[in-house]
Amino acid sequence: MIKIAIPGSAGRMGGMLIRAITAAPDLDLVAATDLPDSPFIGRDAGEVAQIGANGVVIGSDPESLFSVADVVIDFTSPAASLHHASLAAAKSTAMVIGTTGLDAEEEAALKALAKDNRIIYCANTSVGVTLLTQLVEEVAAKLTDGWDIEILETHHHHKVDAPSGTALALGKAAAKGRGVALDDVADMVRKGQTGARKPGDIGFAVLRGGDVAGEHSVIFYGDAERVEISHRATDRAIFARGAIRAARFAATAPSGFYDMTDVLKG
Repeated sequence: MIKIAIPGSAGRMGGMLIRAITAAPDLDLVAATDLPDSPFIGRDAGEVAQIGANGVVIGSDPESLFSVADVVIDFTSPAASLHHASLAAAKSTAMVIGTTGLDAEEEAALKALAKDNRIIYCANTSVGVTLLTQLVEEVAAKLTDGWDIEILETHHHHKVDAPSGTALALGKAAAKGRGVALDDVADMVRKGQTGARKPGDIGFAVLRGGDVAGEHSVIFYGDAERVEISHRATDRAIFARGAIRAARFAATAPSGFYDMTDVLKG
């Protein structure tokens, strides 16, 4: 049995993870926490996840997660994930981090914390999105001169970061395929008299509304033709399933900094 702990256990992703862990015969939920001011502190995690009592009481001390778990699965916030990663490093507890919105400096800090530990970090734990990212890099490498790249993403109205971490990952994949850095070619904002589109730029467009779990399209515009590669998530449970797959990988992997591509290879 792989022992799993979850911070942010009372949130939407926390509940989905708890349900997925409960359904897996090789996984055991051993600890759960939430923010100190959460109304769910002291409640049974299974009851909060609407699957019935499981005997795991939601606490407020994140350190308690790392003393009992083999793997901690974290979908919280950039600052919280970095703090949790430092606690994980001290206890040599593997982590799966699906938090979005980390900047380059925060990602570098995570990578440093994986030197003597195992961290799987990915902006999107969906298997389909992982394959999409690989395809985008390959297509971008082949469609170069005369082809414009635009990335369109849509999420529910509760999402707080934009563009999404997945959209940025797709942009990085496209830039890598063309042998450039995304920061040098990204066009995030268009308003007013912007002038003609700069050749080689990678544009981003963001939509927010309703309860959309996540939709991403990478569009390659050529003269008289267009290539579109898309992924649509109709249920956020796919992210929980991907995180569970990553947790199984993390439980036995050697120390290192991994992503979902590594998980699929493993």
